[in-house]
Amino acid sequence: MVLDLLLIALAIVLDPLPLMAFVLVVASARGVWKGLAFILGWLACFVAVIALVLTVTGGRPPAPRSSPSTVALVVKLVIGVSLVLYGAHRRRRLVRDRRHAAQEPSASGGASSRSGSSSSLGARMDRGSVGAAAVLAVLLQPWGLVAAGAVTVVEANTSHFATWLVLFSFCLLATASLLAAELYVVCAPEAAQRRLLGLRTWMEDHQEQAIVVGSLVIGLWLTGKSIYQLTTQ
Repeated sequence: MVLDLLLIALAIVLDPLPLMAFVLVVASARGVWKGLAFILGWLACFVAVIALVLTVTGGRPPAPRSSPSTVALVVKLVIGVSLVLYGAHRRRRLVRDRRHAAQEPSASGGASSRSGSSSSLGARMDRGSVGAAAVLAVLLQPWGLVAAGAVTVVEANTSHFATWLVLFSFCLLATASLLAAELYVVCAPEAAQRRLLGLRTWMEDHQEQAIVVGSLVIGLWLTGKSIYQLTTQ
């Protein structure tokens, strides 16, 4: 369970889409407070999912070879296969887009379009409330990875202190990039906004690769491990 949760948390923290949105949130008016609301909304999702799973399981993993154990493994297998298919789909789309870009080079037009899109999003963030930032965090959760984490938490045994430490580490690692960006804005607001916006531009050019790699790696890991456990239990 420990390795699975840490890998899933790492995939979540490397997902570029939430961080790209978070950069616009902290760069907007009252950005520090909106960023804090975003982080709290983000963390609330993990806490709610973990609490729900532990409530259902009673804080004890199902017995090996039991029906609940088999169902959990099947669900994990389905999530793993879904992530692999999703990653493969995004990879095909990425290859297709690159071919189209090579055939019809229009870098300046694409750049201006992205700049206009970022400006429009930035204006919306300025007008948005602190509560809206928390809602945005919920909407931008990588729910496929969160579901994988939820199924993994089924194996948690809360009678051991180490389990609580692992769950806390999962939530902290999955939020690490947002916390780092928030602290940077608090300590050096002007420099942080400039560099974070530059980072967002870089992530726009590499977001597809990150999503593909994250989906395929976690999907293949969950699929392989689930098949192994189903065939050996």
